[in-house]
Amino acid sequence: MSLRILVSGASVAGNTAAWWLGRLGHDVTVIERAAEFRDGGQNIDVRGVGREVLRRMGLEEAALERGTGEEGTTWIDEDGEVVARFATDEIDGDGPTAEMEILRGDLARLLYEPAREYATYRFGETIERIADDSERARVTFVGGATESFDLVVVAEGVGSRTRERVFPGENDPRWMDLTIAYFTIPRAPDDNRIWRWYNATGGRSISLRPDRHGTTRASLTIQQPPGGEHEWDVERQKAYMRERFADAGWQADRVLAGMHDTQDFYFDVLRQVRLKRWSSGRVVLTGDAAWCATPLAGIGATLAVTGAYVLASEVHRGSDVTAALAAYEAAMRPMVEDGQGVPKITPRMMHPRSRLGIHLLHGALGLASRPTVRNLAAKVFASEPKAPDLSAYPVAADP
Repeated sequence: MSLRILVSGASVAGNTAAWWLGRLGHDVTVIERAAEFRDGGQNIDVRGVGREVLRRMGLEEAALERGTGEEGTTWIDEDGEVVARFATDEIDGDGPTAEMEILRGDLARLLYEPAREYATYRFGETIERIADDSERARVTFVGGATESFDLVVVAEGVGSRTRERVFPGENDPRWMDLTIAYFTIPRAPDDNRIWRWYNATGGRSISLRPDRHGTTRASLTIQQPPGGEHEWDVERQKAYMRERFADAGWQADRVLAGMHDTQDFYFDVLRQVRLKRWSSGRVVLTGDAAWCATPLAGIGATLAVTGAYVLASEVHRGSDVTAALAAYEAAMRPMVEDGQGVPKITPRMMHPRSRLGIHLLHGALGLASRPTVRNLAAKVFASEPKAPDLSAYPVAADP
């Protein structure tokens, strides 16, 4: 039975859901609050079961071709000297750098382009409210128009407004005590294909990563309890980061200068989304709106494509939408809970506050990167959570 389905959010989870739901014969409309498709964003990776989903979509090779070209990860000191190195060609399997490293916008566009064949996209559109009688969801959009759908899929991200309207007060966020700014800066002659991680005192770090667009992806991170910084306006956030990193050393001056002129500044105080349920009547959450595990987990994109595929598959199994949403949650809960199990001590260990702490971190990483143990150590960075058995779900015909 074909359903009329609304998907809110046109990034990784939303586009994956639209592709599968539309491909499986449903009438799908995707709305996105941005006025046009949003490219840009920082490095993400897809591993394990997520790659199997892309493989079933016929997109795995294209995703690899659009990868960042990152060749490994190094930790460096204030002089730029390498103290620990995990190169992809020296590790069996994935390590801190996965084989499929890709920019968020590049993966989202890779999914969006074929999804347009199966779904109607409307940009500059947002949900004002949803009236749900368990048989249909009546959606009122910000512009005043109202439409009815058999199912509404909310894939809006960690700060989803629709989630807060449908599930008011139900999210019990787990704050990870990390404040991060991501942005793109001009490429410098000494930038290479390696992810470079620099620690400064005060729980600070600077990260530089390659891309395939002739620029460099930078991030500034502070290990500290949340203080509402994510609610500030952009100029205040930038001023705050300039003040905190003014004396950080290494390439801080260059990164801060690039931050001033960047067009894609993104700032967040990391928190996990934790809800006891992901659906209510004819409305269901997926992706970060349902379970954001934060970048610390290293599986955000993998969860996004896997969850969207499982959701579409369960919805397509039969006519009982309520049962389908319950089955989707039962299949994905173990993977999500496993992925969210990052100890809060981890960001503290990776962001020492003193020079002695940095020295000890570098010593431990240096030992872990030695040839005799680096494959074992790399598995710590690349451990995969429990995943649903995809053999239970349909595979669409080859594109």
